[in-house]
Formats: sequence, C-alpha cells, structure tokens
Amino acid sequence: MQIHAKHLPAAERQAAAIASVVELAGLRNPSEITTGAIAKHMNLTQGALFRHFPTKDAIWQAVMEWVADRLLERIDDSNREIASPLAALRSMFMSHIAFVAEHPGVPRIMFGELQRGESTSTKRVARTLLEQYGNRLERLIDRGKACGELTATLDTQAAATLFIGTIQGLVMQSLLAGDVERVRRDAPRVFEIYQRGIRSA
Repeated sequence: MQIHAKHLPAAERQAAAIASVVELAGLRNPSEITTGAIAKHMNLTQGALFRHFPTKDAIWQAVMEWVADRLLERIDDSNREIASPLAALRSMFMSHIAFVAEHPGVPRIMFGELQRGESTSTKRVARTLLEQYGNRLERLIDRGKACGELTATLDTQAAATLFIGTIQGLVMQSLLAGDVERVRRDAPRVFEIYQRGIRSA
C-alpha cells in the first residue's frame, strides 16, 4: 500500500517513512531498499525525504528505534496484569509472535542488521533491544523460580536466551517457507514444549 506523505507535518512524515521501510522490508530484501524506493512509496521526491533524515543510515536507525519501542511496549502490555510468571511468559511469547506476523518486515530488518560486520548506530539499537528484552525475561524467570512455578535450579540466563532463540527460529522457518502465518500456527505448540522444560514438576 503506497503511503501519501506529501502534505503531512514533519513528525507524521517521519513516521510515514518508517512505516514505508517496514512495509517494503516485508516484500523485499531490506539491503535492496533504496532511498528512492522509500520516497516513491511515500509519493515524495528523495530531496523531500532527506529534509527529514540527513542520511539513509538515519532512516534505518529511526526504523530500528521504532521497532524497539513498539516491541518492548507490546510485550510489557501483554503481561502487566498477569500474576503468574509462567502465564506472563506465555503472553509475552504470543505477543511477540503476533507483532512479527503483523510486521513481517521487522525480522528481515533485524536479521539483516545483526549480520553486518561493521558497528552501526542501527546495530547498536538492535543490540540494546535484545539486552532490554533479555533483562525483562530474566526478572520474570527469577520471579517464577522464587514462587515455585519454575524449577529452582533453572539457569535464568539460558532460559531467557532459549525463549528469544525459539521465537527467532520460528520466524526464520516461516520466512523460509514464505508463509508468515505459519509462525502463529506453530507458536502455541512450540511454547508448550518450552514451558515443559522450565516449570517445576
């Protein structure tokens, strides 16, 4: 869906550029998305686009910051009212899966950035996102151990790493299959296996 941003205020035009990149990344390799393609998708000239972002890297950094903010907000909202740590973990897992299914360009962007050899501002944002996500998981897992829902001897850091890695694996398989909805179908069964490994007997 082409975005018409010609007459939008600056902040809304920046948001439209971010939305365009996320949408385009769901359709093609993110490394092939040019500023010309972004501008065309927004019905703008490249010059108009660069009035809001000084460089292409600045666009990608803004996209990654949007991803980080939205994903963390989504998972925080998903478990805010849930007392059970195990139920909260499940809610976070399914919320993350839903976010990916709604924005299939996001994992393509994430995987692409993390594979780059050089250090970039975008890559640093992605690393910070993973660190903050992991910290949230570790706090929740520790709560589960303290209340007896999760195995007392559970390796907290490893359990958090496996949680994120499981989602990444599901996403990768759905992208390889060319079927974004597969991630939604597989997630409940896969989480059931994950929770069997961490909950107390």
